[in-house]
Amino acid sequence: MRLILLTSVVLVAFASNSILNRLAVGPGHIDPYTFALIRAFAGAVFLAALVLARRRVLPLLTRSRIAGAGSLTLYLVGFSVAYVDIDAGLGALILFGGVQVTMFAGGVIEGERPPLRRWIGAALALIGLAWLGWPSGAAALPLVATAAMLAAALGWGIYSLAGRAASDPMAETGANFIWSVPLLVAVYLLFPVEMDVAGANLFGIVLAIVAGAITSGLGYALWYGVLPQLGASTAALLQLLVPVIAAVGGVLLLGEVVSWRMVGAGALTLGGIAYGLGVFQRKLRSNTS
Repeated sequence: MRLILLTSVVLVAFASNSILNRLAVGPGHIDPYTFALIRAFAGAVFLAALVLARRRVLPLLTRSRIAGAGSLTLYLVGFSVAYVDIDAGLGALILFGGVQVTMFAGGVIEGERPPLRRWIGAALALIGLAWLGWPSGAAALPLVATAAMLAAALGWGIYSLAGRAASDPMAETGANFIWSVPLLVAVYLLFPVEMDVAGANLFGIVLAIVAGAITSGLGYALWYGVLPQLGASTAALLQLLVPVIAAVGGVLLLGEVVSWRMVGAGALTLGGIAYGLGVFQRKLRSNTS
């Protein structure tokens, strides 16, 4: 029950990141690059303070920082850039669809053999997500934003795979965020982009701080805490819940409209995840025992 509760909190935090990022950069309250940098800095400061308050050590110079901080930086940049032109629900669909492929592939390469039921459930969930987020009519997905979100998906998939070996989730997450700050600065210096720190308003800055410290910092620390108990394929499948949560959040917080397609796609996605995780089999066994 504790694992279920913590995983649920993490998934809500992931969906909140999509909503906060879209709410900040979509209307232009802050540019995506400044948002990513403030988000990383806020997460680094908040988590470092918590780790040091517990008299723990931040593992800043371990080999795992290369994969952890590097993949986190790739995710942060791609995520922010994509949400300039993509709605919260659709962005989460592209992100976690890509994460699903990355983590399934990573798990298989490392020797994990997901059962057929999990492959079928993942396929059903992906079909539901495609139905939920695919533009209707002649609308086309923005090319740059889509490519940026796929890059973010690759980064987050690698970050999640690396997190399964975390011995101190909060300290490792804090170290990743600390290293991501100079990495982001280096990226911006090597590849000049239009940062407009002076043009960011207070609302955009506050959203970036909340996304960095709470829904990212604490959310990712909790994620690193539950990952060792899940396995790559299960973790990938569970993250397909995020676009559904983000779509509901879009309705409640961003004024998006509920449609029958959303209801049907959400049901198909949830059903696929439940089947892939064996929920129906366990319920059948409990009823017959």
